[in-house]
Formats: sequence, structure tokens, C-alpha cells
Amino acid sequence: MNSFDFKIPTDIRFGKGKIACLAAELSKYGKRVLLTYGGGSIKKNGIYAEVLNQLTDFQVFELGGITPNPKLSIVEKGTDICKKNNIDVILAVGGGSTIDASKHIAAAACYDGNPWDLVLDRSLVKSALPIAVVLTICATGSEMNCGAVITNDATCEKLEINTPFLYPRLSICDPTYLFTLPNKQTAAGAVDIMSHVLEQYFQPNDEAYITDVLSEAVMKTVIRYGKKAIDEPENYEARSNLMWASTIGLNHLLTVGKGGAWSVHPIEHVISGFYDVTHGVGLAILTPAWMEYVLNDFTKHQFARFARVIFNVNKLDDMIAAKEGIECLKEYFKSIGMPSTLSEIGIDSSKFQAMASEAVRTSNISKNAYVKLVEEDVIAILNKCG
Repeated sequence: MNSFDFKIPTDIRFGKGKIACLAAELSKYGKRVLLTYGGGSIKKNGIYAEVLNQLTDFQVFELGGITPNPKLSIVEKGTDICKKNNIDVILAVGGGSTIDASKHIAAAACYDGNPWDLVLDRSLVKSALPIAVVLTICATGSEMNCGAVITNDATCEKLEINTPFLYPRLSICDPTYLFTLPNKQTAAGAVDIMSHVLEQYFQPNDEAYITDVLSEAVMKTVIRYGKKAIDEPENYEARSNLMWASTIGLNHLLTVGKGGAWSVHPIEHVISGFYDVTHGVGLAILTPAWMEYVLNDFTKHQFARFARVIFNVNKLDDMIAAKEGIECLKEYFKSIGMPSTLSEIGIDSSKFQAMASEAVRTSNISKNAYVKLVEEDVIAILNKCG
């Protein structure tokens, strides 16, 4: 088991009605608030009004229109608002895209150069504005980690900024705020959670037994409640379990003692950077293809364990069990409405070479992934996606 440091400074307030603490908690940082959000669904479902009701004693500036796969251009806009208005704290109301953009804005507001510099060189981040979150989509775990993924509109690069300065100070997680989510967002979120855990589960160091058991618990939770949340949108048990699974799935708890580069995410980041597809959709297509490609005599034991624990596969032969487990995951993704091929979302092979090159260039998958991947491997995985 690898050595590790573990510190999460985020204050989580979980449960129905926890929005009531917002004013008191935000006032610790100041009265000038930048409120960030996405396409406006929070205005239709009433969350926006609840938030503003908490902010009557604050001076509120707004930045709406943050899209999935948030763009550098919106970060630049938010940074300008912060600098011109001496913003004290950023309040992100939304899911991973809104939170990620807000994190980058928080760092860029304390930096004199181009915000993209901070993505290319994280050491340039010396401070950041405090960030608070009201979570409305469970998927990325951004509400309790210090990472953010941003797309450069001009270059189609989709890269991560990651620094301890970007941990949210406060995250309000009310499962009832998920009741009105469209089924496709619930499904994509479930895939994203599952993929985060799988990336940490399949790593070169398999000696962190306790970490793997925790990962298995989160994956079983997603399998148990993902479909139920789609079929019964106002099922509090399903929504609350998925919401907490999302947070645990990427707050670094499941990577302690393990380590190593992720494999599927760098490839999907390139796909969504080129084509602007929904992140969870891309992961649903790529993950089984990657699993099939890297399954071999060395990796079959962990894949067989996954199959037996998560899907109750009872085959004694590890290779047979592993293959059945991958098929079970495919079927689960299909059951929640996810596509299984790139052609279903309008992507052909014309840019596979360019995407493969970019995936290897911008990640460590060729150096310390579970199974090291070079450009030819990435192209083969993309071809498997059809």
C-alpha cells in the first residue's frame, strides 16, 4: 500500500433544507458574492429563488450560462467580474461544470496573467477566492475536491487545473435538488461516478485492500440506485445515496494507498474537447472498450474480482468471470439509456489519430497507467467503440 497524505477541508452540509445555513456561512468571507450557474434550470425549479432568499443581505453579481464542458471564455468573463467588483466569495449553484468553471475563476481572480496559464502551470496558483457550492447535479465530485477541468475554446484542449487552493469551503448537498433532473443527466451522472471509481480501482498497486473495498461499496451503490433514481425521480433514498456516492467517488478517499494515471478520462476529455459531447456519455462508450482492451493474464484477477463483487458473477475461471463482468457493465449502461458506440453520437474515425496523439500528450497514460497506452493503443480502443 502506497504512502499518502489525506486532507479535505470542505465543510459538507448534507440533507433536505440545508440551504438555511448559507447566509451565515457565506458571511464569514464577505458580502460581495459572484453567483454562478448554468443554463437557467435553477430558475425553473425554484432553487435560484431559494438561494437569493438567503442572499438578501449580500451584494450579488451573477454569471449564468456556464455550459457543460465549461469553456475558457466563460472563465475569462467571470474573472473580469471578480476583479472589477472586488468579489469576496464565489457561490456555484449547479453541477460539475459550474463548480469547475467557478474554481478556475477563483484562481484567475487572484492572478494577473491569462487564466489559461494556471492550467498549463499549476505552480502559478498562489491563492484563490473562497468558493461555496449548492449542488444540483451529482456526478463529478467537484463539490469536495480541488480539481477542475476546463476546455480552451480556441485550441479544443480540455485540461485540468488542480491545487489545494480550490477546495470548496462549503458544499450544500440537498438530495431534493436532484428531483427535477432530466433522466439523461441522472444517467450520465451515474456513469461519471462509476467511471471515477473504476479509474481508482484499476491501478498498478493492488495491495490497498481497504481502499478497494470502499470503492466496491460505492460502485454497488451506483448499480443499486442509478436506475431507481431514473424510474422514481423523487425517491429520496435513491437520490441521497447517489449524491453521497458522487462526493465520495472523487474526494480522494478512494485513491489513497493506490496511485497511478487514469486511463479512460484522458481519452474522453479529448473526445469532448473535440466534439463537446456529454462527459458521462463519452465515458459510457469508452469504459467497456478500454476494459476489454487491457484485459490480459496480468489484469484478469482484478477484473474478475470486480465482476464477482459488483455483479455477483459466479464463474471460477478468472478470465471468464472478467469478461462476463464487462458484459454486465455494458448492460447496466444500456439499462439507464446510455449509448454504446461513438457512431450513435455522430463521431466517426476521421479524428482518431489526432485525438489519440492529444490524449497521450496531455496525460501520463503512456507512463504509469494500469496498462500503459501509446497512440496506437488509444486508436485501437477508439476503433472498438465503433
